[in-house]
Amino acid sequence: MASEKVLEMKKAQVTELAGKLKDSVAGVLVEYKGINVADDTNLRRELREAGIEYTVIKNSILGRAAEEAGLDGLKDVLTGTTALAISKEDHVAAARILKNFSKGHDFFQIKSGYLNGEVVDLATVNSLADLPTYEVLLATVCNAFNAPIASFARVIQAVVDKKAEEGDVAPAAEEAAPAAEEAPAEAPAAEEAAPAEAPAEEAAPAEEAPAEEAAPAEEAPAEEAPAEEAPAEEAPAAE
Repeated sequence: MASEKVLEMKKAQVTELAGKLKDSVAGVLVEYKGINVADDTNLRRELREAGIEYTVIKNSILGRAAEEAGLDGLKDVLTGTTALAISKEDHVAAARILKNFSKGHDFFQIKSGYLNGEVVDLATVNSLADLPTYEVLLATVCNAFNAPIASFARVIQAVVDKKAEEGDVAPAAEEAAPAAEEAPAEAPAAEEAAPAEAPAEEAAPAEEAPAEEAAPAEEAPAEEAPAEEAPAEEAPAAE
């Protein structure tokens, strides 16, 4: 009875682990030895923060799960104490973290790994570890796409700045033109003042005209004076 329960538990572990292998994008197998509790705690925390599941697992369980998941090639490195790091999204995080950790621990060595359902060798795992993080890759790609846009934007800005400099001269000419237009505006004011004096000249002839008419009126009686001398000539005729 006990052996049957153990067998069932192992089958459940194999099935569960095989499902994790299938659902992950990358995984790394390491030789788990030569580290103390403090270092192991720090490593597990770093892997967990990167979204990586890290487990020390029996080679027999891992071998059956790898076979069920189509990763039979992993069975060749299942010796000693094995730990498995599985990543569901990041293809390089597990390899990078474990490689960096192994540099300070001589007995902690990478064995093999898999990528997108294919078993990869140690050299490939090391190459993955040397790749930059997803954020750095994304920034690099964005910079590559933005470089032509940035260059185009600089060209446009240069054109705008040049137009602005030319525009500083044009407004100066435009300011001079209104000044010239304001000068003729004073001439109409002088012309409007001239008609104001015209009524004075017309008024003067109006006053002189009565004086000329009055003079003939006074001279008219002087011409009639000879009419009074006519009786003096008739006096001898009476003698």
